[in-house]
Amino acid sequence: MLGLNLSSPAAVTFPRSRHHLYPPNPSPLLTRTSRLLNQIPHLPPLRSYSGAHPLRLSPSLLHHRSAPVRASAEATPEGEAAAVPEPQQKKKSTLQLGVVFGLWYLQNIIFNIYNKKALNVFPFPWFLATFQLLVGSIWMALLWSLKLQPCPKVSKPFFLALLGPALFHTVGHISACVSFSKVAVSFTHVIKSAEPVFSVLFSSVLGDTYPLAVWLSILPIVFGCSLAAVTEVSFNFAGLSGAMISNVGFVLRNIYSKRSLQSFREVDGLNLYGWITIISLLYLLPVAVFVEGPQWIPGYHKAIEAVGKSSTFYLWVLLSGVFYHLYNQSSYQALDDISPLTFSVGNTMKRVVVIISTVLVFRNPVRPLNALGSAIAIFGTFLYSQATSKKEN
Repeated sequence: MLGLNLSSPAAVTFPRSRHHLYPPNPSPLLTRTSRLLNQIPHLPPLRSYSGAHPLRLSPSLLHHRSAPVRASAEATPEGEAAAVPEPQQKKKSTLQLGVVFGLWYLQNIIFNIYNKKALNVFPFPWFLATFQLLVGSIWMALLWSLKLQPCPKVSKPFFLALLGPALFHTVGHISACVSFSKVAVSFTHVIKSAEPVFSVLFSSVLGDTYPLAVWLSILPIVFGCSLAAVTEVSFNFAGLSGAMISNVGFVLRNIYSKRSLQSFREVDGLNLYGWITIISLLYLLPVAVFVEGPQWIPGYHKAIEAVGKSSTFYLWVLLSGVFYHLYNQSSYQALDDISPLTFSVGNTMKRVVVIISTVLVFRNPVRPLNALGSAIAIFGTFLYSQATSKKEN
């Protein structure tokens, strides 16, 4: 995932001796102030962002970038903090987490369904991938112009730092779209669950070290993906290679982002993704026109004949573009609000939900061994998320 990860929580310590705060012989003013403060009722100890031990910051607060701390109390008209009971805070955060995950899953399902519907009648993935980036660029421009999202200041160093991650994002996006056009959506997602394998391999080459548990966790991913591939009814080498190249592209995007964007932690995830989308569009558009451009008009007429109504085809394409951006936006917002481990587990379960949904919608035949391989691969990604969380802690 695109972001800046800090591997360990930071402990905030305070001097225990009162002589560090007050001089040995305090002035009369300090003495009177001290007496006044002693009359204030005792307040409960401060708690961290995640509700962990007092005076200790959680890894999720430090994850990805310097995120603003969300206050747990609302200001009253008198300017004093109105204390909110802790159970109510937990209930509210659980509800918010459920809404975030629900929207993320729903938007992902809608994208995968209508993206595949459009590709079934209009098999030009370069056009669809470019259109989806165009919709995302327009969406972010509207958010910035209407001041619904603070627009980041774009400097030359920031723009140059984005060129590498945006290039790898472009490779990952178009490769995934090519895979979707060649094989069943469920098969593409099974192969894309092997992304942790490439992440461990490439990061190790670049000098990172991983414990044995991480290496063991990728074995079921490799075995499960291999079993799913050899038993896939809709197997196509172009679809398989597209999904694999997509894994490589997104892994290199994440690795490159950690190295090139460390100086721009003040930019939040949504703005970062917005600028990557815009630059990716500039990368992809001329190549898409060169690769598929002459085939778009004849393919459009065939698509209209196959669907019957032009409005239906327009709706499919539009929904694929809108929900592609929305589900990515939700994923970045979720990453702001939850820990990396919770996000990884949620992303694993998202693939399960998407695979089941698309199999039911498109009625793809699934062999028992294929289902077993898919389950093993996805379970491997869950083990990987557990193992990497222990490594970071």
